[in-house]
Amino acid sequence: MLVSEEILNRKGARKVSDIPDEVLILLNQGRIESVNLTEWLAVNHISLLKNVLPSIGLENKLESILSEVVNQNTEYGMKAIRLIGNLIDEAMIEKSDREKEDLAKKFSHHVSDSVRCWAAYLNKNYNLSLEEKLAYIHPFAADHHFGVREISWMSIRKDLSQHIDKSIELLTEWAQSNDENIRRFSIEAIRPRGVWTKHIEILKQEPNKALPILDLLKSDPSKYVQDSVGNWLNDASKAQPEWVLSLCEKWTTESDTKATARIVKKAKRTLVKDN
Repeated sequence: MLVSEEILNRKGARKVSDIPDEVLILLNQGRIESVNLTEWLAVNHISLLKNVLPSIGLENKLESILSEVVNQNTEYGMKAIRLIGNLIDEAMIEKSDREKEDLAKKFSHHVSDSVRCWAAYLNKNYNLSLEEKLAYIHPFAADHHFGVREISWMSIRKDLSQHIDKSIELLTEWAQSNDENIRRFSIEAIRPRGVWTKHIEILKQEPNKALPILDLLKSDPSKYVQDSVGNWLNDASKAQPEWVLSLCEKWTTESDTKATARIVKKAKRTLVKDN
């Protein structure tokens, strides 16, 4: 059955209670994407699992995965995505390399953004290098859907933080991408404090390590990237205020652009408020 243009082009409800029943059913069936955070958080991942796994070819793993999700009382949001992604990853261990590749492709190209979010975690049980893990996550970082892009950096942040110097070296290349989503990932993934994630202590104490990326993005034309750079520096200002002030002054002198001015304003917002 085709999904109507009216549903596909909807703006999205502001409250979960206002989401039309038909939209919620389609979201939980994996037949449409969420269009805003309200819908994204409203997806019932147990219902989604029941609809998606049999269609992908993992129906024999459905019961065990569902059991663990129910046991951990994790049906919604980021915790559900992380748990389910890891459980699916574990369930695929016994598959042949060709089967794993085929299954991962089905998950990563699924119409449901929530299913693609699961797929961002399907590389944890392999002996991959950091370069290979970043190569795997690249299409998720470039995804057109906001939720998939957020999950992409969350899924690899631990690996990046454990090898921060190598990570910065590799992400410096990403910071030069023509794709604003990839440039944004290069700095968002290693924010010193981040959102909903563990802090990266070394970058709280030595934010200068990230200068190769920060300098590349100091006058980025994309507001999406500007916000991430400004937030990164605002994070850093809470432990290293003088360093951030000095860098902002340097950038303001070197780069007389609206983009840099916007980044600097966002970077100094905590320092200005404190004063």
